[in-house]
Amino acid sequence: MTKNKKFKKPWPTKDAMVQIYKNNLWGGQKSEFYSGLGSHHPELVNPYAETLSSFLATFEPPLVVCDLGCGDFNIGKELVKYSGKYIAIDIVPELIAHNKKTFKAKNLEFHSLDIAKDNLPSGDCAILRQVLQHISNAEIKSVVEKLYNFKYVILTEHLPEKDFEPNKDIISGQGIRLKKHSGVSLLAPPFNFRIKEEKQLLSTKSPGYKGVLVTTLYKVKVP
Repeated sequence: MTKNKKFKKPWPTKDAMVQIYKNNLWGGQKSEFYSGLGSHHPELVNPYAETLSSFLATFEPPLVVCDLGCGDFNIGKELVKYSGKYIAIDIVPELIAHNKKTFKAKNLEFHSLDIAKDNLPSGDCAILRQVLQHISNAEIKSVVEKLYNFKYVILTEHLPEKDFEPNKDIISGQGIRLKKHSGVSLLAPPFNFRIKEEKQLLSTKSPGYKGVLVTTLYKVKVP
């Protein structure tokens, strides 16, 4: 073996997410890809799908949507028909391979990418649903710089119901900042996301869990 040969080691986030799906840490049956209650409970899924469908349907021509962290695609599949092109991205290669076989549409693409590390496809609207809450501040900062390439960003985060200190750092993985009575706020330090407009689209109590799921639409300000 050559001593100087270097092997590219994947980021810990990818390893963590692969293990989550492999071991069904968010629920679901064995040999099944399952993105958790937040992607399947009707009280959470139905209002979200209706709200985003209504937003996307207002555009002519339809927007190119990039779903950054598409998961098992239980929600994304409801939005494809309202987009000009729907590009679904996730960090877990096996999950993306499964989605490619399961979901078919002429305007649908799947890609296995690390949204913090890799270049993202171009599009009009980025969707991040309960994704940033699972990753470290350093990775969120990397993602934020790429969000300026979109006209719109629709962000959903699991937040405490009452006042909280935003953006306490975590190690990327299964957990979220709610345990630290914190949550992701892109407009607050250290992210300071620059926007033209902000509009809360939805706020839904999370069944069986503390906190609330808040969906916010940002119209992006180009640097």
